[in-house]
Amino acid sequence: MANFSFDIVSEVDLQEVDNAVNQASKELAQRYDFKNSKASIVFDRKEKKITLIADDDFKLRALTSILAGRMTKRNIPLKSLKFNDPEKAFEGYLRQAVEICTGINKEKAKELTSIIKGLGLKVQAQIEGEKIKVSSAKKDELQAVIAHLKGLDFSIPLSFCNYR
Repeated sequence: MANFSFDIVSEVDLQEVDNAVNQASKELAQRYDFKNSKASIVFDRKEKKITLIADDDFKLRALTSILAGRMTKRNIPLKSLKFNDPEKAFEGYLRQAVEICTGINKEKAKELTSIIKGLGLKVQAQIEGEKIKVSSAKKDELQAVIAHLKGLDFSIPLSFCNYR
């Protein structure tokens, strides 16, 4: 009897993040309200972190709005971005770090597996590192799990891959 499975992951395409940051930087350079400003957006791909620097709180909010708009246009879920609290930087400027969250941590994985088991379907869900493997003898039950999870407003972005 064949066993079918798929993986639940939470990943972000870093190339798309890079493209969104580049577009936001171009928009920042063209905007009149940021003329003669030292505001900037810097993406550190290795650290998976974006650093926003602005002159004041108003410009920092505008900068986050620009970044969020560009991320949305590039189909990067805003749930995958963790905006840290702004902090004082050099000469009265404000700095804000934005972390890009990837992978499913243990608490979220346990929460997801309990949701899947609560459906009452004949599926097995097991945590494998930063992903969850769901398997069943019937494809229909796997599709029901995917449909249910897509309908949830979960705190992290979920994607489904390796459907076999």
